[in-house]
Amino acid sequence: MIRYTLKCHRGHSFDSWFQSADAFDQLNAAGLVCCTVCDSGTVSKAIMAPRVSLARTAASPDAAPAPGPAQPPQANAAGDACPAETEAKPKVSLRAPASEIERKFAELRARIEASSEDVGPEFAREARAIHAGDAPARPIIGEVRPKEARSLIEDGIPVTPLPWGGRKTN
Repeated sequence: MIRYTLKCHRGHSFDSWFQSADAFDQLNAAGLVCCTVCDSGTVSKAIMAPRVSLARTAASPDAAPAPGPAQPPQANAAGDACPAETEAKPKVSLRAPASEIERKFAELRARIEASSEDVGPEFAREARAIHAGDAPARPIIGEVRPKEARSLIEDGIPVTPLPWGGRKTN
């Protein structure tokens, strides 16, 4: 993992973590990296100093870096102020659905999880047992490797991937 200090074309500075330098480049080229203040998709890496911590320095209380001076936001190419500076932007919780589609997706997830038995890593074995009549028929959810999922499908066992992972990895 690598942490970058990023800057949008309006001058807002923010930090974000990426799996690698290539991951940042790919996500940014696809337009998937946005400013956390104004949602601008024009984002680049800001100049930053590497963080090197020595054992003796990390233990001293005065070793913490002082925060840098705040940079004033810049106007966009048309000379207009960023919308974030001119109007109040509502706070967004990362836990609460931000849109109608996200709310419906959360409801679907809750309904599926409430009406299914989570069999975890035993999903393939349990799905085969249900299909063969050796276990009671019921909706199940769980984890399965791609190779096992292909095998289940090839054997005519109806399965579908869910667009979310386990609670711990999501």
